Amino acid sequence: MEKENKTITGHDLLALGYRQGKWMKDAIKHINTNKLLDSEMEAYLEQFKLPEPIPLHQEKVSFSVNIKAEHNEEIENVDKVINSMETLMKTPTLVDGAIMPDACPAGPDGTIPVGGVAVAKNAIHPGMHSADICCSVMLTDFGKIDPKIILDVAHKNTHFGPGGRDRDTQFRFPKKLLEAFETNFFLKDKQMVQIARAHLGTQGDGNHFLFVGTSKKTGNTMMVTHHGSRGPGARLYDKGMKVAERFRQILSPETKKQNAWIPFDTEEGQNYWDALQIIRQWTKTNHEVIHNSVAEALEIPIENRYWNEHNFVFKDGDLFYHAKGATPLDKKFMPDITGPRLIPLNMAEPVLIVEGETTTTNLGFAPHGAGRNVSRTRHRKSKSGSIMQIFKEETKGIDARFFSKEIDITELPSAYKNAKTVRAQMDEFNLGKVIDEVMPYGSIMAGDWQKNAPWKLKARAKKQLNNRGNKK
Repeated sequence: MEKENKTITGHDLLALGYRQGKWMKDAIKHINTNKLLDSEMEAYLEQFKLPEPIPLHQEKVSFSVNIKAEHNEEIENVDKVINSMETLMKTPTLVDGAIMPDACPAGPDGTIPVGGVAVAKNAIHPGMHSADICCSVMLTDFGKIDPKIILDVAHKNTHFGPGGRDRDTQFRFPKKLLEAFETNFFLKDKQMVQIARAHLGTQGDGNHFLFVGTSKKTGNTMMVTHHGSRGPGARLYDKGMKVAERFRQILSPETKKQNAWIPFDTEEGQNYWDALQIIRQWTKTNHEVIHNSVAEALEIPIENRYWNEHNFVFKDGDLFYHAKGATPLDKKFMPDITGPRLIPLNMAEPVLIVEGETTTTNLGFAPHGAGRNVSRTRHRKSKSGSIMQIFKEETKGIDARFFSKEIDITELPSAYKNAKTVRAQMDEFNLGKVIDEVMPYGSIMAGDWQKNAPWKLKARAKKQLNNRGNKK
C-alpha cells in the first residue's frame, strides 16, 4: 500500500509515543479525513502531547514512627502500618510523613493508615482524607448541671444511623452556607444541597458518638460529639477521586489509584480546596446545631466551647498536610482556634483535653483516639458469651446507649487499643500534654442499626409470608 493512502490507527499514534485517551478517536478521524502526513500530522498532534509521566520516588522518603508494639497482638498491626506507609511515601508528591500511636491499616498496601499524616507539595489527595471528610470533635461546657439531664436531652435531639432528618425535624440551613454550596463547582448540584439540608444535625454510625462527662479539673458537665461531614462529604470525596484519577492517568500512571492527586495550581485544585473549606464549615455547623439544641431545650447558658477536626487536609504555604486520623496541635492548621484540642479514647475512658508543640517528628499533630489492633470482624469473632453479658461487663459504671437499641460490640472498649498504652506513647513521643480530662458519665452511639434495618424487616416479613403460604 502506498504511503499516501495509508490509514492512521491508534497503534500508529501509540508507536509515535502518544498515550491512550479519549482524544484519540477524534484525532484519528481528523487525520484520515484530511489525509495529514508527516510534518502536517505532527503539527496537528502537538496539541495532544502529554507531559512525561512523573515517576514514583526511587529513594525512600523518610517519615516519623511515633508508635511501637507493646505486645504480640500489636506486632502485626504495627508492621502493616509501617509497610503501608513505606509504600505510600513512594507517591511522587509526598515530602514527609508521620504515624501516631493509634495507627491501624485502612486498606490495601500503600493506603494511608488511620493515624497517619502525609505531607504533599502543591497537591491534594482525596484518598488521603477519605470519604469521612472533616471527621471532628466538639466540646460544650454546660457548667454545674446533672450529666444525666444533658444525656437525656441530647438523646432526644440528636440523630444516628443512615439517612437524614425529615422536613419537620430539619434544622435551619444558614443562608451564607447555602450560598457557598450553590457557588462552588463541586457542591452546587441540587442533590448535594438537598442532602446537606437533610443531614444537618445527624451523626451517622460507626465510631461516631455523643459523650457526656465531667471535667476532672472543674467538675463541670461537658458534652462531646464526634462525627464528620456525612452525605455531603461523601459526595465531595467521590467527585474528588474522579477528578484526581483523570490527573493520575496523565501525570503519574504508576501512582496507586487511592493516592491520586489534584494539583493545587489548577482550576480543579482551587475549586476542590474551596469545597473542602465549605464542607469544614458545614461539619462545624453540624456539631453546633446539636449542642445548641440541648442548651435551648434546657434554657441554660453555654460556658465554653471548642472543636477540632482530625481527618482533614491542612495547608501551610505550598505544603498540604493530609491527616487521616490525627489531631492538629499547631495553631496554624486551625484558623478559628478557640481552645485546646480533644482526643477521645473509648466510651469508658476520659476524653483528653490537650495542648502541644510542633516537633520534627510529630509534624504538629497528636493521635486522634485509641485506634484498633484488629478489624471489627476479627474482634467480633474473638468474643464469646451473650451480647448483653459482654455489654454489661464492658460498660459497668457508665450509661452507655445505642440509638438503634441494638448493641454493637465492635464499639465497646475492648475493640480499641489500650488507652493507657496510647497515653504512655503520647508522652514518650511528645505528642501533646493532657491539661484536663472529661471523665465519662455516659454516651450514645448508633449501634447495630443494620440488624433491624427497614429492608431487612421487609425481607423477613416476605419470607414469613412465603413460609406460611407453603404450609397451606
